Amino acid sequence: MLSSRLMEINGHKVNHNYLTAVGLSFLIATGTALTMPKSPYTGMQTREIKALSDDDVTQLQRGAGWGLALPAELNGMPGPAHVLELKDQLELTPIQLEKIQALYDEMKRAAVQLGEQFIEVERQIDNSFASASVDETTLRKLLTASERLRAELRFVHLSQHLKTAKVLNDQQVSQYNQLRGYASDPCRFVPEGHDHDMYRSHMGCD
Repeated sequence: MLSSRLMEINGHKVNHNYLTAVGLSFLIATGTALTMPKSPYTGMQTREIKALSDDDVTQLQRGAGWGLALPAELNGMPGPAHVLELKDQLELTPIQLEKIQALYDEMKRAAVQLGEQFIEVERQIDNSFASASVDETTLRKLLTASERLRAELRFVHLSQHLKTAKVLNDQQVSQYNQLRGYASDPCRFVPEGHDHDMYRSHMGCD
């Protein structure tokens, strides 16, 4: 229980309870400030384009998938890039290999071009906010352009998955999904590019 004694400070009598309460409030406020969690965006302010990481930019410039084809990939429809990586395991015929390579080349050309355009529009959006020169009309135009390019990128990647699946037979599609780690028993195969021991440990295979 707090004491009700009076203390004299600079000639003034102050209730001890009051001082204690003020001190506790200060400690609580200071402690809260020190333990307040940082924003999840901390560090992103140094990016050249705030909405895109360096890895995002690299993937877009290379015409990589950037996760845009997940609806196809994770629903059993192979993509040309990974089929080429697994061509030996899938035992592609010369004709199949030629067709898949053509699909990949077509996809990469289109994706690189669209990716560069998408990066440029995102750069314009970023710069317009950095310079405080943006207005609603311009912003709407930039956002519309950005989303249109993103949709075109998704179409390029997803449509090539559709075409790739038609080149392979059912057994190859099934084997592809097993090799990529999408089989019902994920421990049966270790996906290409994964460390064997780390993958099995992560999936709880041992």
